[in-house]
Amino acid sequence: MMQMLAAGGMSALTDGERQADTDNPRGYFEWEQIKQLPKQPDCIAQAEGRVVKCISQLLFSLPKGHDYKVIFMERPLPEVLASQAEMIRRRGSAAPPLADAAMQKAFESHLKQIESWFKGRPEVALLRIPYHDVLHDPRGTSEKIQSFLSIPLDIKAMAAEVVPSLYRQRTAEITS
Repeated sequence: MMQMLAAGGMSALTDGERQADTDNPRGYFEWEQIKQLPKQPDCIAQAEGRVVKCISQLLFSLPKGHDYKVIFMERPLPEVLASQAEMIRRRGSAAPPLADAAMQKAFESHLKQIESWFKGRPEVALLRIPYHDVLHDPRGTSEKIQSFLSIPLDIKAMAAEVVPSLYRQRTAEITS
C-alpha cells in the first residue's frame, strides 16, 4: 500500500532504516519514530500532509486535534500468522510463545478493540481495503483510495505497483 501511495504521488514519511530483505524485497517504507507515538504523540505533526505506515496497535495513541485518514489493510488472519511465522523462521528467531489458534484469538480481540476505537474517534476517517481486492483489482482499489483521499493520484502508476508474485503466504481456500 505504501508503494502504491508513493507511486500515486503522495509523499511518504520514511527513514530508510529498515532495508529491503527476503521477506520484503521492495522495502518497508517505515518511519521508525512512529513507534514512539505512545510516549511522544506530538511526533505525528511531522506527518502532516504525508502518508505514514502505522501498525494498528499504535492507532490508539493518535492524539486528538488532528484529522486523520486511515487506510486499514485487512488480510485473513491465517495469512498474517503464516507470514509472521515465516519471517521469524528466516531470521532464526524463536517461535512465538502462543499457538496459532491462541494468536489468532488475540488478533481477533485486537481487531474488535480497533473497531470500537474507530467508532469513538470522529476525526478519523476510515477506508478498509481487503488485501485480496488489491491483488485482484489494483486499478479499482486505487480509484477507491483516490476517492477516499480526495486528491488527484496517478491511478495507473498505483496499480502498476501491485506485484502478485510477492503474495506468498496464502490460505488454502484463497489461492488465485
